Amino acid sequence: MNTLNHFATPQLELLHRGKVRDSYRAPSGERLIVVTDRLSAFDSVLETPVAHKGAVLNGLAAFWFDKTQHIIPNHVISLLDPNVTLAKEAEPIRVEMIVRNYITGSMLRGYQKGQRTFSGVTVTDGLVKHQQFPEPIVTPTTKEESDREITPENLVSEGWVSAELYEKMRVKSLELFNFASAWMAERGIILVDTKYEFGLLDGELILIDEIHTPDSSRFWSAEDYAKNPEAVEQMDKEYVRQWLIQNKQDGQYPRALTPEVSAEASRRYLDIYERITGSPLPTGNEITTGGDVRTRIVGNLVRAGIMKDAWVNIVMGSPADKEHCQKIRSFFEGYNIFTQLRVTSAHKNGEAITGMAEVWNNSVEPGVIIAVAGLSNGLGGALAANVNVPVISCPPWKDFAELTANLNSSVIMPSATPNLTVVRPDNAAQAAVRALNLPRLREQLSREIQQTKAKLRAADAELRTL
Repeated sequence: MNTLNHFATPQLELLHRGKVRDSYRAPSGERLIVVTDRLSAFDSVLETPVAHKGAVLNGLAAFWFDKTQHIIPNHVISLLDPNVTLAKEAEPIRVEMIVRNYITGSMLRGYQKGQRTFSGVTVTDGLVKHQQFPEPIVTPTTKEESDREITPENLVSEGWVSAELYEKMRVKSLELFNFASAWMAERGIILVDTKYEFGLLDGELILIDEIHTPDSSRFWSAEDYAKNPEAVEQMDKEYVRQWLIQNKQDGQYPRALTPEVSAEASRRYLDIYERITGSPLPTGNEITTGGDVRTRIVGNLVRAGIMKDAWVNIVMGSPADKEHCQKIRSFFEGYNIFTQLRVTSAHKNGEAITGMAEVWNNSVEPGVIIAVAGLSNGLGGALAANVNVPVISCPPWKDFAELTANLNSSVIMPSATPNLTVVRPDNAAQAAVRALNLPRLREQLSREIQQTKAKLRAADAELRTL
């Protein structure tokens, strides 16, 4: 199934990679949030992505951000793609505002063990599983390596927020929750509990992260709850959790889903999107059409001016080769390709290749690597053995004696090390352009070839003598 399990590109600075969302710095300075199809359960990211999950989360968040602007401004600038949001860069407040309207989940487990006070809120005795509270309550937690319950008073005394700021967050959280609860009730859905995250932008409180999505909220079917409140199941990924529990072996949950479970999870995410918004997910038909998520994302980000449709990384073994690399780089002018210079030595810090390869191997757009190293060229081979994109070696040389030595080390490679070697810097660049094999580049190259032929014909006509 067509999924986005990993987003990577050497063109943008990675700010944060979460369980589901990847954040990058956009060229304009804003934050680019990519919502993948990864699914997290029991504090672990599963190996199997769920088709359309990322677009559902991103689309639902955008839907709610738009619907709640009258309550509080938010960080959204625009949706660049069903999976990608361009957002304002705010200063995050390291507090999660959790609003609960029913006793369930971790709160229920604590209650059954005798706990009655949660983040400073005391609830009465005699509550039963999934019982509704008289009114929604706010139980904040800190955003740390391990989140913890905390009272509003301690949030203030520990310096997380001021008393005035917390009160604003509390009021806005309840307004958001009540608005969404009413909206969903009309559609047969109960908003059980949810979390909100806030930030400061130019001193103003705004809503950030996500809002009222299946990953940040708990939804129940109102019909199922009416039939049997204590047996009602959470909509969306609770289905996956239950499957993992049922298939647990030797104390370990499965790391991957079966195709059938993944497809059913995808169907449930698409269903919750349509039930809430009233319209099917725009990308839902990719299940049958086979549209490629990565290609679509790249196309949309290119049109938005966020990135180029291809990259070339010129990797040198030493800063001494900078001039040679810059010469190679100059031959890419006019092709609208992202180019970047990198430095790593196969012999002296070869371990750095692993981190670079992680980006190159998972890049959503096509790329080529040009390796620049002389004498004992271990760089081209080390790169070629670790990446899934073409590697072209273009060793530096000052005379034919040095060229001969460098060529030997570049051309002779072991098996499974497909390093190509080109001598001239201009030809190395031309080889990279051809290796990218993009239709627009092939059209441009065809025009250049015809121009070269035309020049030769003109010269022949001018110089030809009888």
